[in-house]
Amino acid sequence: MVEKSSITDYMITIIAKRIAGDIAYSSNPSLALKKWREYFKVSQVELAKTMGVSASVISDYEKGRRSPGAKFIRRFVEALIGIDATRGWNRVRSIARSIGIPPGVVIDMRDFIRPLSVEEVAGLVKGVILAPEFPIERKVYGYTVIDSIKAILSLSGVRFYTLLGTTTERAVVFTGVRLGRSPMVAVRVSPVKPSMVVIHGPRENVDPLAIELAKTEGIPFILSLAKDLDELIRSLRKASEPITFSFNV
Repeated sequence: MVEKSSITDYMITIIAKRIAGDIAYSSNPSLALKKWREYFKVSQVELAKTMGVSASVISDYEKGRRSPGAKFIRRFVEALIGIDATRGWNRVRSIARSIGIPPGVVIDMRDFIRPLSVEEVAGLVKGVILAPEFPIERKVYGYTVIDSIKAILSLSGVRFYTLLGTTTERAVVFTGVRLGRSPMVAVRVSPVKPSMVVIHGPRENVDPLAIELAKTEGIPFILSLAKDLDELIRSLRKASEPITFSFNV
């Protein structure tokens, strides 16, 4: 098994959906299936073995003798990405670069099973609400956990907002934070604002400027006291929908 390293579940899911959508919405799904199989440099025989079908079945789909449904497309995409994982994620990395997914920046990203309040999310991350002083009535529909150092080094202000997901009504969690100023400056200059900001890292001396920026923007600013990143993510996932694609490779 090849180590994922910078290939995150978030990245895999985004790419899997992109491939599945391209096939499902293609005017010629048969050619789209063949295109993606060849892009991943996988033979019909190898793909068939991974999917647990005969090579003639793959041939039938690629020649248009069978029409792929949602279940087949899902298995097809999972098989291609699973095979790529055993080869070092070469094709997945290439796709990630082409669609602008910065490796390692997004650690985790999911939607909650139901909309949560700011106070409920703060409870999940063992958080202390630093700003504002009064309760904010706001619904939070999901979260994005970001490696703040990698984000600062690799993202422009324009690209930052693309990490907020399908809706801006989510919590953005910055990890590896020292004082909290950089995340709030990034949020300040972004044209799209999250529902709330959580920082994880500092145990004391949170930058007063970060708190003032949060107040100015009207964005709840939370300091997570979770003991480590694993505990933080485990807690958030308990209230979240499972990822759409799962690859046990």
